Amino acid sequence: MITFEKASKPTGGADTLALVAGKARLRELELDRADQHYLGSQLGQEDGLAAVDVSGRLVLAHDPAKAPRPEVLENARRAGALMAERLAAAKRTEAQLVGLHDDTDLLLALAEGIALGAYAFGKYKTGKAPVALKRIRIVHPDIDRRTVDRLNDLVGVVGAVRDLVNEPASALNAVQLASELRTLCRNAGVKYQMLDKAQIEAMGMGGLLAVNKGSVDPPTFSILEHKPRKAVNAKPIVLVGKGVVYDTGGLSLKPTPNSMDHMKCDMAGGACVAGAIAAAALLELPVHVVALVPATDNRPGGNAFAPGDVVRMHNGLTVEVMNSDAEGRMLLADALSYAEPYGAETIITVATLTGAAARAIGTQGIVAMGTADDAVFDRLKAAGDQVHERIAHFPFWKEYDRELDSDIADLKNLGGDSAGMITAGKFLARFTTRPYIHLDIAGPAFLTRRDGYRPKGGTGTGVRLLVEFLQRRAKA
Repeated sequence: MITFEKASKPTGGADTLALVAGKARLRELELDRADQHYLGSQLGQEDGLAAVDVSGRLVLAHDPAKAPRPEVLENARRAGALMAERLAAAKRTEAQLVGLHDDTDLLLALAEGIALGAYAFGKYKTGKAPVALKRIRIVHPDIDRRTVDRLNDLVGVVGAVRDLVNEPASALNAVQLASELRTLCRNAGVKYQMLDKAQIEAMGMGGLLAVNKGSVDPPTFSILEHKPRKAVNAKPIVLVGKGVVYDTGGLSLKPTPNSMDHMKCDMAGGACVAGAIAAAALLELPVHVVALVPATDNRPGGNAFAPGDVVRMHNGLTVEVMNSDAEGRMLLADALSYAEPYGAETIITVATLTGAAARAIGTQGIVAMGTADDAVFDRLKAAGDQVHERIAHFPFWKEYDRELDSDIADLKNLGGDSAGMITAGKFLARFTTRPYIHLDIAGPAFLTRRDGYRPKGGTGTGVRLLVEFLQRRAKA
């Protein structure tokens, strides 16, 4: 990822990115009158980016148009992504970002878009590494070094989460994922503990063990905790992320192509909650947070669990398995039950859980539902609007519970043909007594084509949302 640095003044002749408050301030960019006029004539274009090449020196500017606040911030991020593309095409490794606007939040949004837009996963590319943008110097009198450090921390964590989601399952089984999470925690100062298979068996986590039965690799259960001395919350916020490192569907095998091809991303929820708690620690947020990541792959080999099986879960409930491709809820349910002794203020699950969620709203938002108070949902939705990881709040009516009735067990792991994202959430709600929110990130977690600062592949969806949510909780 790009590293941002604080600079006291612009460097003459350097490639320059600028946030400007109108054409009049273009004169501060060391351009002659003709170039100022040319750049100014482009301000206000639909893509939000004005550009001029002055004898090889790139000058790119964004002048924010009047719009609702969340839209203005998002326009700045997307303009930043375009700037990153232009610099990459020109094979630049560094530039300066000059703020000629009083709104520092807009300048930081532009910087965030530059960093996230410049991301690339090139670990397995052979040959000479492509020239990449590595350093941006930020020039604005009201942005200090601490603010720049916090920006580096946030975009760095999002990049790390994207890397995990993009990592192929051949290099990231459950044990390797746990190792990566341990490293992430060590670098952020987060407490980390891992339960191995023997401990998971002793805990009676039947859901996680059932999904793992077809695998040659053991499951893991990661426990992450950020507990600052002066936390504002007496009871923790608990985040639970799905850690299915690869999902074939098990014996309910997925069709292919276009269904199993990208199932390395099925641990995006687990990576998200780990990233969120790491960022909370790096940003020194005074909020007590716990993150739980149950992890395994789901394969049809060996003694794989099968439709018709009855599984006894961690909390003692029995589940009739109707479809082994509804596996994520099985291991999440055990984690929710495990979390009960924490007495969470709010518990949030994050998972690429259902195709129904992706079909309902596509890649442009996150499906949410649950039992938490409206005030908590309102805070989450406001956070989502702020960072443009928007929340679609779905109903959680009691009538959906009947979809999970089983003739032979306490409940089934699959509802009817419709509202699959809601019945999945209803299943999970049976395993917690705490105020609960379920986030289904199946749509935006992994993209098949680039969208602004969201790259093709893993996007890191949910990290910025949860960090903003925790920041708002710290101020509440």
